[in-house]
Amino acid sequence: MSGASREPPPPPVSCSPAVAANAEGDEIEVLESSDVLPVAPEDQWKCLFDKYDPESSGFISTERFRDLLATHGSELDPHKLEVLLALADNNAEGKICYQDFVNLMSNKRSNSFRRAILQGGRQLKGSALREEVGLGLSQRLVRHVAYETLPREVDRKWYFDSYTYCPPPWLILLITVTEVVVFMYYGFQLDRWVLQVSSPSYLKGPLPYHPQLRSQAWRYLSYAFMHTGIEHLSLNMAMQLLVGVPLEMVHGALRITLIYVCGVLAGSLAVSVTDMTAPVVGSSGGVYALVSAHLANVVMNWSGMKCQFKLFRMAMALVCMSVEFGRAVWLRFYPPAFPPCPNPSFVAHLGGVAVGLTVGVVILQNYEQRLQEQSLFWIFFCVYALFVLCAVFWNVFAYSLLDVRLPPPP
Repeated sequence: MSGASREPPPPPVSCSPAVAANAEGDEIEVLESSDVLPVAPEDQWKCLFDKYDPESSGFISTERFRDLLATHGSELDPHKLEVLLALADNNAEGKICYQDFVNLMSNKRSNSFRRAILQGGRQLKGSALREEVGLGLSQRLVRHVAYETLPREVDRKWYFDSYTYCPPPWLILLITVTEVVVFMYYGFQLDRWVLQVSSPSYLKGPLPYHPQLRSQAWRYLSYAFMHTGIEHLSLNMAMQLLVGVPLEMVHGALRITLIYVCGVLAGSLAVSVTDMTAPVVGSSGGVYALVSAHLANVVMNWSGMKCQFKLFRMAMALVCMSVEFGRAVWLRFYPPAFPPCPNPSFVAHLGGVAVGLTVGVVILQNYEQRLQEQSLFWIFFCVYALFVLCAVFWNVFAYSLLDVRLPPPP
């Protein structure tokens, strides 16, 4: 290629159509039509980009990028091609840098990926994902999940093409199975399945949070695996599976773990600050964080959410949350079976809701973007970290300073 001062690199393996300009921007070289889009890691994208950017300018022409996508677009998923073509049509600078190219072609959450999604959303010409026919059972499930959780059609199409069930939504399923196993173990051990909390041995295990044992730090999280009875477990498990599994399929285990664990931790810390004499059991902190974040996301994107019967389903979710919360409040003030130790607190539910409406909403709102690029996420996360720090100091010093009369250890 004229103007190049170095030897051309070896031909890439499985490389995509691409374009590059020399230093003056006059001369364009195009890949042969026999080349295909790469599916390998980022180093092969670099190999391709460098070959057609001999002056190392870091840019390729969007005009040729669009022509080549149109010519060789059969290598891409059709919905992804729609978005990339829209990006090329709307790029005011007339060029795409290397990092944008990599982010777009490899589905990386980034600002350039977000720009492609937003620009593509204004230009989509194809039919809605819901109108596509001939889909298999697994594809219909992915489409259903997309409409349950994502507010924009371009997001739904991109997710539909990108999701592979690898890895599967293991996190919520693993948590649920663990909770069931723990409940079954205590059910047989205590010979009680309803209101297990009324058993004298219920709080003696290593899992529940008890104010006398608050120095055992793992209890601030492990309490989530125990429940007061089958009525408590059933409601939490239903909400956890119906909301948590679709969210994990879309946002990934890491993000859902962050919401869930923050909700569980906030729940136990909130109890230790506001209901200082009460124990805590149940996964309601994590469950309410997930459900509150999802419901808030639906409300904030009401016109874009296309899930069926959304008003009825939102009402049912609120009813389930209210029933579970009402059960927890009733139990807290019901005369305990073994005074002076009170029944488990309900404040963990409120801690989970607070996490869901802050950190959780920001996480679910940014499907297409890295969280570390979101200033609002860092604001809420810093507020959450400050709350955790203050609660830790409270647990260390306040109980003795206030001379709180705690129930005896279990």
